[in-house]
Amino acid sequence: MPQLSLHTPLGEITISEEDGAIVSLDWGRGSDQESTPLLREARDQLHDYFDGKRVSFQLPLAPHGTPYQRRVWAALVAIPAGETRSYLDIAREVASVPRAVGQANGANPIPILIPCHRVVGANGALGGYSGGDGPSTKRYLLDLEARALNQPSPAQGTLL
Repeated sequence: MPQLSLHTPLGEITISEEDGAIVSLDWGRGSDQESTPLLREARDQLHDYFDGKRVSFQLPLAPHGTPYQRRVWAALVAIPAGETRSYLDIAREVASVPRAVGQANGANPIPILIPCHRVVGANGALGGYSGGDGPSTKRYLLDLEARALNQPSPAQGTLL
């Protein structure tokens, strides 16, 4: 599976491609580096994101997961940059419960591109994050998007 690593303000991340779509974004450097046109485009879009030049992505995504997880991840992609939704909001949208949404959120294989960082607790608390350095990474991503959009950062609540 072709993969390409890149340096970001959050450390190295590795994007992987399968059958012409991005299937994962992992924290750290991948062992097998193989550049493809899609991976180079993803790298360029991610660099623009971290430089504050973009807040959304135009890339084919094909995350591996259950049908339920893919429904949750589709709901995450629909959250506009600079906004957040609660686990309860997403649960209502996919006819589920917040805990199951949290589990699907934590299993997201393509963080940032599928913006699981935009999901917060019902009371506005930041909540957890399974990537990078956890909640501080989540805060960084939300603040980055807010700066790119020139607006206050959402979810000003405390870290859990």
